[in-house]
Amino acid sequence: MSSLLVFPGQGAQQPGMLQRSPGETLDEASDLLGEAVRLLDSAEALQSTRAVQLCLLIAGVAAARQLVMAPDYVAGLSIGAYPAAVVAGALSFSDALHLVSLRGELMQQAYPQGYGMTAIIGLDLVTVESLLAQVHCAEMPVYLANINADNQVVIAGSDVAMQAVAELAKACGAGLAKRLAVSVPSHCPLLEAPAHALADAFANVAIQTPKIGYLSGSRARPLLKPEALRDDLAFNMCRVVDWRGTVQSAYERGVRLQIELPPGAVLTGLARRVFEQGTVMAFDGARIDTLQALMREEGSRHS
Repeated sequence: MSSLLVFPGQGAQQPGMLQRSPGETLDEASDLLGEAVRLLDSAEALQSTRAVQLCLLIAGVAAARQLVMAPDYVAGLSIGAYPAAVVAGALSFSDALHLVSLRGELMQQAYPQGYGMTAIIGLDLVTVESLLAQVHCAEMPVYLANINADNQVVIAGSDVAMQAVAELAKACGAGLAKRLAVSVPSHCPLLEAPAHALADAFANVAIQTPKIGYLSGSRARPLLKPEALRDDLAFNMCRVVDWRGTVQSAYERGVRLQIELPPGAVLTGLARRVFEQGTVMAFDGARIDTLQALMREEGSRHS
């Protein structure tokens, strides 16, 4: 039996989300970035993609440090891959902060307005792909972005194109087509140029072999080699997220405890469909000592 820490992606952010984090990590992040990170999580500040992504990185690392005990695996959805890589020992917190700062700026500059992401719930993947094919064109780009569960996918593209797909989806019986709190079209070819710019910055960064299992959210399998991790982190913004496959892969490897790091509990809900046996919990709303005891228990079974 094994444990898995998962880190959420953009859209999970909440105003005030850093206020629950230990001051030591916030002070460290402020010193490394040369700015007051406590100011990044106001409702106004979170209009910025850079602020959102930095908050998700800092909150995830801060919470993982509180757990003390290392998990067997980590995985992150999109930006969540960065705190996952830090916790795995593959990327320093300092490098992660500077790369995420750049990542957020590159994504925001590429598509300042008129683009984003929409979740479609209640239709299978094949149906959604057929709807995308009906709408997508040069003037109205729209792509598959995330496979979150059997009946939940996310699309990315222009607002007009996403609206057209959402209307078709509802006509096909979708329960919900909801615009997400993400202002860029992530996980599709529209972000290839910023991904290449980020890859250039990664060339100067030291990546270590992870000390614990790092599961790629786009490849849905463990990555061990530093070069594979470098590629995964730089280019995950323009690759489809296979979160359903990632959680399934963890379960098949014997994971029976998943803890979702802050903020929120979106990934906890998605994992319950896969974890027929075992425990799925969110850090938010749980007691630290309870989470630590669960990790110890899973660790003793594992050994």
